[in-house]
Amino acid sequence: MIELILLVIMTIIFLVVVQEKDLLKATIYLSGSSFCLTLIFLILQAPDIAITQAAIEVILVTVIFLIAIEKTRRFEE
Repeated sequence: MIELILLVIMTIIFLVVVQEKDLLKATIYLSGSSFCLTLIFLILQAPDIAITQAAIEVILVTVIFLIAIEKTRRFEE
């Protein structure tokens, strides 16, 4: 049941990311959806995948996206 709730939350967040015009907000939302996926992996008893997901997707990719946004325009036209 919890997995289904997290999947629904992830789907809603992905739809918000696609519609968002502010790239900084979209990056933060994308990080939140990745965190939901990490929680799903933990619930499914796959801690090694969850740790990798958290380390790579939530932290590293978010930092790379934030650096890229800092060097470009923040708002999409």
